[in-house]
Formats: sequence, structure tokens, C-alpha cells
Amino acid sequence: MTRGRWFGNIGKNTKDKMRRAVGKISGKDRNFLFLQGPHGPFFRQLGQALRATGAQVVRIGFNAGDEVFWRDRSSYIAFDRPCHEWKTFLNRVLDLHRITDIVLYGDTRPKHALAVEIAKRLGLRLHLFEEGYLRPYWVTYERAGTNGFSALADISVQQMQAALVCPPMRPKPAPDHWGDMREHVFYGAAYHWFVWFFNRKYRNFKPHRDITVRREFSLYFKKLAASPLHWAQRVRATRKIMRAGFPFHLVLLQLAHDASFRAHSPFANMNEFLASVMQGFAQGAPSHHHLVFKAHPLEDGRVPLRRDILRLAQKFGIEDRVHLLRGGKLARLLDAAQSAVTVNSTAGQQALWRGLPLLVFGDAVYCKPEFVARGPAHEFFRQLPRPDAAAYRDFRQFLLSTSQVPGGFYAARSRQQLMRNIVDLILSDKDPYQNLQIPKAAKAQQLRLVR
Repeated sequence: MTRGRWFGNIGKNTKDKMRRAVGKISGKDRNFLFLQGPHGPFFRQLGQALRATGAQVVRIGFNAGDEVFWRDRSSYIAFDRPCHEWKTFLNRVLDLHRITDIVLYGDTRPKHALAVEIAKRLGLRLHLFEEGYLRPYWVTYERAGTNGFSALADISVQQMQAALVCPPMRPKPAPDHWGDMREHVFYGAAYHWFVWFFNRKYRNFKPHRDITVRREFSLYFKKLAASPLHWAQRVRATRKIMRAGFPFHLVLLQLAHDASFRAHSPFANMNEFLASVMQGFAQGAPSHHHLVFKAHPLEDGRVPLRRDILRLAQKFGIEDRVHLLRGGKLARLLDAAQSAVTVNSTAGQQALWRGLPLLVFGDAVYCKPEFVARGPAHEFFRQLPRPDAAAYRDFRQFLLSTSQVPGGFYAARSRQQLMRNIVDLILSDKDPYQNLQIPKAAKAQQLRLVR
């Protein structure tokens, strides 16, 4: 496959189409600063699209991966200094380029968290991207914060229902796979390869994760090499669970280094979460029920899940009722499950869509009392409280009408879909949730309910 196809060249014809697509909306007098984005060419393409509206665009990069995927050296600013100089450096760039808008992916990594704090203090517009709250065919675009910091936390289901003036359209079925997975893995491996071999210019670079870039790249490579074996093991294990006929509860595991787990979870590590679930299951679930742990599709082995799950299952005397699956399609498992458990995975919404009882330990945008249980775990497994399906459908429709944008960051077709909509949203004076005005009557009703 050619370099151009993988790295998403945008030619003159495409730029002309972008100019026509934005119509009368103009980026004139807007100066955008891009920080770190998803692996791959999406941020570069978005920067080109914003330039086509008349906006000025610059990018701060922190390593060779950032630099390679941006390409335009005239608008690229390398941060090659020690981390403690980041605040001073950022303020200087904001002042020098008269920045009005900051674009970034995720708001919890240290450099991004500081940038968000400074932007809010200076009154700059923030444009925050995150993986879709409704995956796999959407990405998330917000202004105030994402995940546990999202403005959705302050909007009740009653307010959402009042904002949906038109009758909700019939929601699409929950997808059973993430459409960009192959490209996501490829761009992740490519990014870390550049950081590993070409990062001499960035001697002060420190990743926001706990392991070195070399270790992360090694884990990527091992995962790719072992994928045929893991596929065979997963198929065999899934078939065994589905054919056994026992009732089971599905635990939706996340990456231990994922921002949502680290920043919006009550647990210091994955082991604490595993222990809480298994202790609650041992105390509350019927003795003939089983517990199935499903690993995240991008789990790379940095956490010894199999060893930790076996050790804890033995500790609580349930080793013959506990299973681990290395990824696989979620839909089939949820269709057969009695309930689902997670810290705050977006996959929890697929359980809610199916009307399954859902236990959530952390903070997530869908943590509404109408359809989520918060614990204790043993009571959840004993009672299995059903969610309010109608309330969840309204919540989902509200997301689809506001912050969920069709498309994806990685596959070329997904990026094209995303680009058709995202530029106008960025240039809008209103954030996605303000586009659906919440009636004052609904706010008054909410106050009465609180009182």
C-alpha cells in the first residue's frame, strides 16, 4: 500500500471541496492551536480544512510521531524542552500567535490538562475530541470537557427529554464491532516506531503513560504477532461459554492505562477493580451463575490479567465459575448475558441498549440514576435492577443530536465522513449541547425535583 494512502494526502481538488463544503461559514480572525491528537493523519487533515475557511493554524508537537503526521513544517512548533517549562512555553505560543482556539484529543494527560486550565482562564475556545461515547460509528466532540468532565454530568435526563422537541428517531442497533480497529493498531504502531527510532530531537520527551515508548512498541509488535493464536483461543473459549448453558454476567474490562480509568475511577489499579467485582459476585450471585471477563480489544499484556483473575478467583472460591475472553465481538455475549459490569467503559451503553442491568463503579457520561446501578456489588448481583429503557433511549437520542459526530479517526472512509460535519461544528459559536436549547420550564422542573 502506498504511503499516500496510509498517511492521507489531501490534494488541491480535496481542498477546493472543503472550501465549498463550509459555505458561508468563515474561520477568518480565528487562530487555532493544535496539541496532540489521535494517532494518524486526522489532525493534519482537520488543520487543512480549517485553513480553507480562512483560519490560521499552528501545531505544537512533543515527539517525532507528532511531527511526521503533521508534515507542514511552516506551522509546526516543536516542544523539545523539559516538562517543567511547558506552562511558560505554552503561554508564549498563545501570545505570539494570538491563539483564539485550542484543539486537542483527551483532556486528562498532564500537558493537555494544563492547557485546558489556561484556556478557560483566558477565555479561549476549547475543542475537545475523544473516542465516541456511542461506538463504533461516532466520535465525541465537546467544548467544556470529556468523559467525567463532560457537561453531560450537569444535564439531567428530564432536561434532555425536554430539549428533544421533535419525536426521537428510531435509534440504530448497537454495533457489534469497532470499524477502525485495524487502522487504529497500524497508526499506533507507526507512531511509536517514529518515536522510538527518530526522537533524537526530543530528548526531553516523556510519555504521559507509565511505560517507555520502547516497551509500548514492543507490546504492539507482540500483540500483532500473537493475534492468530489469540483469535483461536478466543473462538474456542467463547464457544465453550455459549454452549455450556449457564447464566453469566459480563465484565467489560478497560485498559488500565486508559484516561477514563485513571482519571474517573475510584480504583488505583486494575487489580482493585477485579477484586471488588469478584468479591461482590461471590457474595451476591446465585451459586450456579458464572462471571465472564472480556478484555479490551487493544489489551496488550502490560497487565497480567489472566494471572490476576485466576489468583482472585481462587481467593474468593469461585475459580470454577470465572472465565476470561481475549476480546471478541461484544454483541453476541451481551445478547446472552444476565447483566454487565464496568468501571466506566463506553461499551456499557451497549448493555443499556439491550435493557441489561448495568453496574458502574466510576464516572461516565451515561451515569444517570434512571438506568445505571452504582453498587454495592453484592447487592447488584443479588437484585439485578433493570434500567429504564425509555429514559436511556432519550439519553442516547440526545447524544446523537449533540456531541456524537458520525465518522472515525483512523480509517480513510471514516475520516471522510467525520470531516463532512466537524468543521462547521468547530466554527459554530455554540457548543454542541447549546444547539439543543433546554427549555426554562425543564430547568424549573429539575429544581423542583431536587428540592
